[in-house]
Amino acid sequence: MKNISLILNGVLLVAVVVLYYLHFSSNSPSQAAVSPTPNDLKFAYINSDSVLKHYEYFKVNRTKLEAKGKKLDQDLRNRAQSLQNDFEAYQRNLSNLTIGQAKAIEEDLGKKQQNLELYRQSLEQEMLTEQSKMNTDLYAKVTQFLKKYGQENGLQVVLKFDPSSDLLFGGDSLDITTPVVNGLNEAYKTEAAGEVKKDSITRK
Repeated sequence: MKNISLILNGVLLVAVVVLYYLHFSSNSPSQAAVSPTPNDLKFAYINSDSVLKHYEYFKVNRTKLEAKGKKLDQDLRNRAQSLQNDFEAYQRNLSNLTIGQAKAIEEDLGKKQQNLELYRQSLEQEMLTEQSKMNTDLYAKVTQFLKKYGQENGLQVVLKFDPSSDLLFGGDSLDITTPVVNGLNEAYKTEAAGEVKKDSITRK
């Protein structure tokens, strides 16, 4: 479970949006003629670190995932401690056991140890699956929003800017991080309110 926070902190927002697909959607000369040329392309970029820092959807779900990870880790620790207690009890009483009794307890302890290892692996897989789902949902929400934002603001390409990206410099006029974060949070607020309303209706 030690790699949970590392995996979460390693989430990358690959937000490259191509909105000028008229050129690809039809081979007709009339449409090809109005496709943007390289000189007509309008670029912008977002700072992905800032998006992850301020996007409420990511903050809320990261907190939930970390809380679940801590809970599962504590459960695993409790089971491991229980097994350790059983082993120590076996050692204390070993001199009072027959060979058959000792062998039976050893086999039982071995099975418990194997089951504990399988449980640990299942928890790790469960956390990895949930992390992957969160990353996929995050990518979908951001790219879908950027597509709409790009269409409304005449953008053909939106790039990701962070220390690992190929974008080494971008003028401040091309930075759309703030309006994108605000728009993402507004959309998430509306979505969350709808889910609460739906849940309250279901409970009635």
